Amino acid sequence: MIPFSKTNRFFRSLPINLALILMCVLWLLPTLGLFITSFRTKEDVRTSGWWTVFAINKTEPDDTESTAKNSTFTLSNYADAIVGYKGTNSYLSDCASGGAGASIKFKCQISDLLNPEGMGVAFVNTLLVTVPTTLLVILFAAFSAFAFAWLDFKGRQWMFALLVGLQIVPLQMTLVPIARLYAAIGLQNSFLGIWLFHVGFGLPYAIYLMRNFMGSLPREIFESAYLDGANHWKAFTKLALPLSIPAIASLGIFQFLWVWNDFLVAKIFLSTHPVLTVQITNLIDPRGANWHILTGAAFLSFIIPMFVFFAFQQYFVKGLLAGSVKG
Repeated sequence: MIPFSKTNRFFRSLPINLALILMCVLWLLPTLGLFITSFRTKEDVRTSGWWTVFAINKTEPDDTESTAKNSTFTLSNYADAIVGYKGTNSYLSDCASGGAGASIKFKCQISDLLNPEGMGVAFVNTLLVTVPTTLLVILFAAFSAFAFAWLDFKGRQWMFALLVGLQIVPLQMTLVPIARLYAAIGLQNSFLGIWLFHVGFGLPYAIYLMRNFMGSLPREIFESAYLDGANHWKAFTKLALPLSIPAIASLGIFQFLWVWNDFLVAKIFLSTHPVLTVQITNLIDPRGANWHILTGAAFLSFIIPMFVFFAFQQYFVKGLLAGSVKG
């Protein structure tokens, strides 16, 4: 046994561990600040930083004066963001006072959640964009990947090389031509139009990832299935799909996060049905007021991606490895 081997391993891995800890702190600290700020009142947000909530109050010896005040926590920022309230006070306080200061568009009822200027409707719009797009990309990518991996047809390698090359095409250069095309055929500001756009630009990488994963599956399994009389459909549904669950799950997570966090495409092709990322910018008053509710709105917008990431984070590594396996 080499002396001090454990000590040597510790010091060799110390820079990597410190780098990982630093990355975690840099990622978690802003999130913690945003989370705390989302529960603070408008006045507290305006006058002090979020870290002051951890300060210990200090009082004078005679207990007559306090040098630090207690922070007040409230759900007003979340309520204002969900219903799209832009009043001088807050939605909860105005409703509690009988709606005297509330805007005429609010009735202090459950129907306020349907206000098109709020995050509630935007949340539904985001789901209507993200879920169908993710499912369509997975479906088309699985079919195409099986064909590229296990079907022998003329020009297969050239078509796959072209598909890989399409990944370098900038999305931004196609916005104007496709916007003009959508306006001509009536797909502008429609869910179908944005589905087609996201599916079209998500498929090159999706097929590349799925094809490399399916191509790495044992050939003997498929040869045995074909010898037993299975056709391509059975080989695809009974063998390829069940064995490709890790790649499918990782692809679904990647695609879900990409579409959920999209701003530019949704802003251009779905302006009449704003999603969460677009609606956040609409909450700001033209004169710069009501910016304090952005904390609650921002946390509402990424709470679902955070849940998806932490629940299925092991598939991210598998997804990266699946795209790097030689098929």
